[in-house]
Amino acid sequence: MPIRRRGLLAALPLLPAAAQAQAQAAPPTWTPDRPIRLLVGFAAGGSTDTTARIIGQAITAGLGQNVIIENRTGAGGNVASEHVARSPADGYTLMVGGMGTHAANQALYRDLPFHVVRDFAPVSLIALSHVLLVVHPSVPVRTVPELIALAKERPGGLNAGTGGGGTSQHFAASVFEHLTGVKFTMVHYRGGAPAAADLVSGRVELVFAPTVEVLEQVRAGKLRPIATSRQGRLPVLPEVPAIAESVPGYEFLSWLGVFAPAGTPAPVVARLSREIAAAVRRPEISERMEALGYEPVGSTAEEFAAFQVAEVAKAAEIVRISGAAVN
Repeated sequence: MPIRRRGLLAALPLLPAAAQAQAQAAPPTWTPDRPIRLLVGFAAGGSTDTTARIIGQAITAGLGQNVIIENRTGAGGNVASEHVARSPADGYTLMVGGMGTHAANQALYRDLPFHVVRDFAPVSLIALSHVLLVVHPSVPVRTVPELIALAKERPGGLNAGTGGGGTSQHFAASVFEHLTGVKFTMVHYRGGAPAAADLVSGRVELVFAPTVEVLEQVRAGKLRPIATSRQGRLPVLPEVPAIAESVPGYEFLSWLGVFAPAGTPAPVVARLSREIAAAVRRPEISERMEALGYEPVGSTAEEFAAFQVAEVAKAAEIVRISGAAVN
């Protein structure tokens, strides 16, 4: 079945205008007095890590404290998620999570020691992201139809690198398999950066990679872009077609946002949310994110909370399609 995720920005529930104005006008009631840790569940250099570093740097001045990025890899981001879920709910331990860590993992892992909704306080949806289907230059394909034909000639013969089971790379590839009838051999890494590195070296043939993770290598000619998961073409790569141009109904969007432990006081969440949203709206930040292939958002905490609940249900269907499950 097609996975349709168009209009996620428009689907975000909006607060009444008066309530939004009042929230934006309210003076901050929490001021941090020590550095804040912002955890990332994946390796340095991947899309989640890159986003965390952009946001962490952007909100440092507004908060008056350093934001320290801490990479805790493992279990599809669950190592970092569990640490944050069990941390004091005081605003000093946060994480950048996404569709994998804070939606799909609830269905993917049967014995998850926390709940992706109940044990976290959504702070702000930072951005939506698309994946770019890229291949090593040695792979003899330049279009989606050519890739489909080669994959059908060699069932399981093409290795698709992913950032780990249950990550956006994994799910984007699985949806592609579902709609086209091809079969890849999934090679799971502990983050998108190692997967991209092995693609450049030729150890795997293809990756459905977040654009930010491979854009530099594409521009350097080290990887060949085949298509984007966006319904329309990417502004940063207008010559690269959408997968949907060859596979009707294909669309895949992921997302990244900031979470705090459940029970974090509302004034703390509100202050953090305002700082993040304001940072994302700054032209130099939004332009930087767009140049990396993101669609900046910067939502309120309330909008992000409702968005996440809807995403958990959508992600469960993608998990079913992928056939993935972790004991």
